[in-house]
Amino acid sequence: MLKVLCKCLLVLSMPFWAVAQATSVVFLNPGNSTEAFWVSYAQFMQAAARDLGLDLRVRYSERNPEATLVQAREALQGTERPDYLVLVNEQYIAPQILRLSQRSGVKLLIVNNALTADQTQLLDAGKYPNWIGSMVANDEEAGYLMLKELLRLHGPVTEGQTLDLLAFSGAKTTPAAQLREEGLRRALVDYPQVRLRQMVYGEWSRQRAFEQATQLFKRYPQTALVWSANDEMALGAMDALQEDGRTPGKDVLFSAVNSSPEALQARLDGRLSALVAGHFTVGGWAMVVVHDDALGLEMAGHGGRERKLGLFQLIDPALAAQLLQVHGREDYGVDFRALSAQGKPADYRYPFSLQLLMR
Repeated sequence: MLKVLCKCLLVLSMPFWAVAQATSVVFLNPGNSTEAFWVSYAQFMQAAARDLGLDLRVRYSERNPEATLVQAREALQGTERPDYLVLVNEQYIAPQILRLSQRSGVKLLIVNNALTADQTQLLDAGKYPNWIGSMVANDEEAGYLMLKELLRLHGPVTEGQTLDLLAFSGAKTTPAAQLREEGLRRALVDYPQVRLRQMVYGEWSRQRAFEQATQLFKRYPQTALVWSANDEMALGAMDALQEDGRTPGKDVLFSAVNSSPEALQARLDGRLSALVAGHFTVGGWAMVVVHDDALGLEMAGHGGRERKLGLFQLIDPALAAQLLQVHGREDYGVDFRALSAQGKPADYRYPFSLQLLMR
């Protein structure tokens, strides 16, 4: 009798979200399970899920879209379906997953790569009432900021002088890569003194970018600036320059997106001149939205169904040092529950930003 009483008291002392069955979430991670960006992305999601009382399971596709489809089918048509499926429109795969979701009862949230305009036009959104929305960062702005910062650091260019630029984009079938390219091209219009000698697709890979850069530096020996759509490709291109006997950050200025520990350290060392980051947090903020949706607080009511978050910002050495410290913390120092719209006024807007990690 005493044992039963103790168990009852234990249950009564637990928060309501721990007593009730936790909302279950599956995240279809398109990256490799050893890939710095996607691993840190999942870790931030897990930190948010723990704080919010969500049961999150992450499945990596190892950069194989066919594996993502298999995982989606298991989640949406299997016997143990989650309450929510979070996915990325990597390699344009989202419409196929949306179709698989019909009559599944599983709610869907798209992150990081939203549907393209063409995909949206072809899809009848009304057919997918369980698709609650999309959350992405402003990738076009990231592409623009990188070149702008490289030019600021390079300093004035005399009249008639041009600067040779090489660019490493990601995958052609990834919306984020395309948007970052658009940002680069906008910057090229604003800065006509920069001459883009060649853009290649490094497929987000350090090794591929290393091989490409080895040839490109020979082809364009006057290269002054290197723009990269992620950190892995920038690091690969930097490796190639070093093998050529030159120094990154001195002989050639490099830029990158992401905040892996190696990229942050390169920014501190001065080898990486311009670093833009912040979007690794999207998955964590998505967990807040999922938590609220499960409570009946729809995403559309607090800022819209299609969210473009202004998360990207330039990472200076001081911020790089702070982010290195944050990466070592299990909870990232964020009170995710305080960000919920629960109990907030009707005009509440989620204050998602990189600055929440800097407190």
